[in-house]
Amino acid sequence: MRIFCSGIGGIGLSAFAALQHVNGHTIFGSDRSDSALLDVLRSQGITVSLQQDGSALPENLDLFVYSEAIPEHAPERVRAKEMGIEQMSYFQALGMISKTHTVIAVCGTHGKSSTVAMAARVLLDAGLDPTIVVGTKLHELNGRNWRKGGSNLFLVEACEYRRSFLHLSPDVILMTNVDGDHFDAFSSVEEYQNAFREFLQLLPPDGVVITHESDPDCRAVVRHFHGTVLNADGLALVSLQTPGRHMQENAQLVLGLAEHLGLDHKKTMQALSGYAGSWRRMEYKGTRTNDVMVVDDYGHHPREIRAVLSALKEAHRGRRLVCVYQPHTHNRTLKLYDEFVSAFSDADVVVVADVYDARSDTETAEVNLDQFIEDIARHSSTEAVYGGSIDRMFTLLTDTLLTSGDLVLTLGAGTITQLSDKLVA
Repeated sequence: MRIFCSGIGGIGLSAFAALQHVNGHTIFGSDRSDSALLDVLRSQGITVSLQQDGSALPENLDLFVYSEAIPEHAPERVRAKEMGIEQMSYFQALGMISKTHTVIAVCGTHGKSSTVAMAARVLLDAGLDPTIVVGTKLHELNGRNWRKGGSNLFLVEACEYRRSFLHLSPDVILMTNVDGDHFDAFSSVEEYQNAFREFLQLLPPDGVVITHESDPDCRAVVRHFHGTVLNADGLALVSLQTPGRHMQENAQLVLGLAEHLGLDHKKTMQALSGYAGSWRRMEYKGTRTNDVMVVDDYGHHPREIRAVLSALKEAHRGRRLVCVYQPHTHNRTLKLYDEFVSAFSDADVVVVADVYDARSDTETAEVNLDQFIEDIARHSSTEAVYGGSIDRMFTLLTDTLLTSGDLVLTLGAGTITQLSDKLVA
C-alpha cells in the first residue's frame, strides 16, 4: 500500500509509519516542525514534508492516516477527502494491523510507557519475539518506539484520549490506574472511567485484565466486569534500577502478565530487575559543573508529579531539588487545579514555565500564571517563581538559581525537555 501519515512526527504515528515501512508498504508523511524522530524516519527511506497545506500528498495513495492532533478541517484531511482516499486515525490504523494478533494492551492514566517497557524486557528475554508499539523510546528497542516481531504477540500502549483504544482488539489488558485526565475530551472522571469500562468489554471470553484492586479507581472500573481479573497487589515488589514505588507497582502488573503467560518466575524477576527507565521517564541527562544533576521527565498530571518528586527526593537525599515545570494545556491545569498546586511539596524550588498550549483549538479558558505560582507556593509550602520561555529559564537557572550539588528536574509533556538538553550541552 501507499500510505500517507499526517502528523508523522508524533510518538505514536512515527512508530506506526516505521513498522509499516518494514512491513513493505510505501510511507509518506508530514509534520509542522522538524525533530529527531523525523530524521530517523528519513534515514529509513520515508519521505517527510514540513508542508501541511495539502501539497505533500502524492497521487495514487491507498490510505491516509492522521494523528489525533490533526482536526477534520486541516488542509491535508480536506485534500485527502477531495482525492477520495480512505482516512483512518492512528489508532484505527493500529487496530487494523494488530487485529490478527494476540494483543497485550497496556492502558491507564499514568505509567503506560514504563509498563510497556518492562513487559518488553520480559517478553524478549523469554524469547517470545513480540511486535511492539509504545509511546516513548526504549533502551530495550535500541532507542526506538517500535519493534517488528516474528510471533503472534502484539504489545501496545493503549491510549484513552478520545476513546482511541476502543479501536483495538485486546486479549490481555494491563491497567495501571484510572484517576482521570484529558478533560478536553471527557467531561468528568466518571465519563473517563466509563471509557475504560468499555475497553474491558472488548476482551474475549478467555481474556484477562491485570490491575491493582487496592486502587479504588481500578476497583471501581472492574467492579461490574464479568471476565477474569488478576489482582497484582499480592505479587512481589521488584528492586528496579530506577527509583519509585510507582515503578514497582507497574512491575507487579508485568509479573501478573508473566504468570498469565506461564513464564518462568525467576527469569521474569531477573529481566525486571534490570529495568533502568526509558526516554523522558526520570531520565538522567547528565551532570553540569558544580555537581548539578539534570533529570528529565514527561510527567504532566498531579499524580505523576507527586510520584516523580517523591522518588527523586528518596533516591537523592541531601540534594536540593529544583523542579522546572511546564504546564501542559490550560484545560488540564484548570480542571485539576487544586491537585496541581499541592503536588510540589517534595520540591525545594519550583520554576513554572509558560503553559504549553498543545490543543489551542479545544482550549476554553486560560490559566492565570501569577495566581497559579502563588497558589503552588502556598499549598505546596515551597518556593515558586515564574520561568517563562526555555531561554529565559536557562538564564534564570544558570545565572541565579542553581547551586552546587542541586538536582534539577525538567518536568512536562511539551517542549521542556529542550531545557534539559541545553543544561547538559
